[in-house]
Amino acid sequence: MAKIIAVTNQKGGVGKTTTCSSLCGCLSAMNKKVLAIDLDPQGNLSFSLGAETENCYTIYNVFHGGVDLYDTIQHVACCDIAPANIMLSGCELELTNVGREYILREQLHSVADNYDFVIIDTPPALSILTINAYTAANELIIPMMPEILSLQGISQLKETIFAVKKYYNKSLEIRGILLNKYNPRLILTKEVEDLTNLVAEQLDTDVFEQKISSSVVIAEAPAHAKTIIEYAPRSKAAKEYVDLIYEILRMEKPVRTVKKLGRGRPRKDQIAQNELFATSDSETESDDEC
Repeated sequence: MAKIIAVTNQKGGVGKTTTCSSLCGCLSAMNKKVLAIDLDPQGNLSFSLGAETENCYTIYNVFHGGVDLYDTIQHVACCDIAPANIMLSGCELELTNVGREYILREQLHSVADNYDFVIIDTPPALSILTINAYTAANELIIPMMPEILSLQGISQLKETIFAVKKYYNKSLEIRGILLNKYNPRLILTKEVEDLTNLVAEQLDTDVFEQKISSSVVIAEAPAHAKTIIEYAPRSKAAKEYVDLIYEILRMEKPVRTVKKLGRGRPRKDQIAQNELFATSDSETESDDEC
């Protein structure tokens, strides 16, 4: 049975879609079977992963009725995805039937055994789509910027999460709060981080130790329909997301033993070390000749 993770924050522009895309890329690189579900009418996750959104079934057809989730799934480079488009914005008015909060959870029952993880991207609003994501999920990840308005969005999210946990999904867990575009040199960052730790205590969760720094490659990757792991696997951002996935999965991070040499003039100790290796190699060659 797949573990279902919803990435959520009612504040827009905090990196929900980027986080979803990167999680999909990291898990896929670990040979995990991943299904991404785009619940944002803007369809940003679908675009970022290179999915078709127009001439096909989308997640809107699932909520509207008559189409199973299995029929919407597309195969993209790093995972499978149930895409979304602007039609999904009409669900709030169209879904008036009893049990509308359970639509996604019931649909996931039919496909969850085919995957190790399901990653859900939620819209920047507390709508019926968001509640469906919470009702279906095992865990929530809350990305935010180290800014006051972003922190306020989490405070407003708290009541909705507790209500869903009480009435629809008692096993729902908040896995953690993720700080995006993190710059430790800014005083505001430190102040917001302290406040975020207080909010995390109220939500009975933690702030992830791994933070995600600002990086231009994060913004560039969606234009190429690639995850950060595919687009720039050696970048700092990619390494940060890899370390994040180990933290999310509560797995020990692999120890990196290979140190990359600098581009400038080598240090004296490096020169001495290189000479030592060269001497050892020449002695070995001499011994072989003898």
